[in-house]
Amino acid sequence: MKKALIFDSGTLINLSMNGLLYILPALKQRLKGVFLITEAVKREIIDRPMHVLRFELGALRLQQLLDSRILEMPASLGIQEQTLQEETNLLLDKANHYLQVDGRWITIVSEAEISCLALSDECARLNIENLIAIDERTTRLLAEKPENLEQLMSKRLNQHVKLIAQDYSIFAKYRFIRSSELVYVAYKKNLLQLQGKKALEAALYATKFHGAAISFEEIEQLKKL
Repeated sequence: MKKALIFDSGTLINLSMNGLLYILPALKQRLKGVFLITEAVKREIIDRPMHVLRFELGALRLQQLLDSRILEMPASLGIQEQTLQEETNLLLDKANHYLQVDGRWITIVSEAEISCLALSDECARLNIENLIAIDERTTRLLAEKPENLEQLMSKRLNQHVKLIAQDYSIFAKYRFIRSSELVYVAYKKNLLQLQGKKALEAALYATKFHGAAISFEEIEQLKKL
């Protein structure tokens, strides 16, 4: 049985902005698995930013990881893009019919995020144990605590949002890891270029301030482990 780590856009962008992409080759070697991205994620982290001067350098760094096969596409496992797109569309439709504002459905997740869940399903069908690396809180809540989505989205939109969906089981099977936790694993395996508790603290807070949905309390807990 193989293992796979499936990356959403935000996690890779977070590591890139913090100068931490270098941990991925070493982590992949230690974890003895495949690191995957979907076509939708590739569009967000490479294809589109490659044409924006502000983001071109980050896109080139990520393209290099893809060229060197540190990151791989689903086709490397024999997973067809059409199959993955169909599964993505199905999950996307279900996820975006969870919440309403004034009787209108609201979009809560993107195609790239949900494509990672679809890829997780395809890996599971191949008996490949997998985790999804995602920093965004909404998708995680969809799987872990959907009842909290109502409060979160009401706060974000500054409107009363109503949770309509009642069957949450479809998303309950997915397992996640954040960039902060990847950095923690890298620290424990002596893969960070800086050593010491201050280095761990700095790296964890850097991931938080670049988009990882991790609380101050969770960071303090990781520091004590």
